[in-house]
Amino acid sequence: IDGTTLSKVLQNAADKGVKVIAYDRLIKGSKNVDYYATFDNFQVGVLQAGTIVDKLGLKQGKGPFNIELFGGSPDDNNAFFFYDGAMSVFKPYIDSGKLVVRSKQMGMEKVGTLRWDGAVAQARMDNLLSAFYTKDKVDAVLSPYDGISIGILSSLKGVGYCTKTQACPVVSGQDAEVPSVKSILRGEQYSTIFKDTRELAKVTANMVDAELSGKKPEVNDTKTYNNGVKVVPAYLLKPVAVDATNWNPILIGSGYYKESQIK
Repeated sequence: IDGTTLSKVLQNAADKGVKVIAYDRLIKGSKNVDYYATFDNFQVGVLQAGTIVDKLGLKQGKGPFNIELFGGSPDDNNAFFFYDGAMSVFKPYIDSGKLVVRSKQMGMEKVGTLRWDGAVAQARMDNLLSAFYTKDKVDAVLSPYDGISIGILSSLKGVGYCTKTQACPVVSGQDAEVPSVKSILRGEQYSTIFKDTRELAKVTANMVDAELSGKKPEVNDTKTYNNGVKVVPAYLLKPVAVDATNWNPILIGSGYYKESQIK
């Protein structure tokens, strides 16, 4: 929950010559982190925003559209990368007025969702809808994680979205969790980001293997992940955007899920 409280444990490890690999979450504030295995978290945000841009037709000049932004937990380093990645895509459309954040709530200090809690997101979406969308409709919602997306959609359904007369806004997500994949197939949540955790485990096991056999663990990023004390050499895996058009080959075809889990 709090990656900064490990500092004494890591110092004890370092004193005994033990190498430390951070797995998916960067451990902050310690010099005793040797490697980091994760997905390209900035790219996750880029993909999330990209699915919204494509669905709304912004590249074709459509708009303006109303959008609201949700971030992950502010105590999770990854959440900032997701948000920054998404905003790198949205910024030109916000600047040109094609995307309008009616609430004006932007930046992780305003849009963060503590503990990635869907109920917290649902309550915030309730407030946004009652404060800013009594006359206007919301066209899209950036959600960084499937559990948050489900909360957002519950709120939207409560005021009449996702019906025959009022379609769901374009809502993103992450992790390809079963309830959200089902939601995508029902035409509610629009997209999610698939991160094949089997590949992450493999990369990490290879790092351990290399370290134990006196080789140098493979990394592909030595710039991005500064934990406040040092830049931690990392191996970044590729995330994949999933929607109703490609879920089957990606999620079922890869053997990650069985079709019976989704259908």
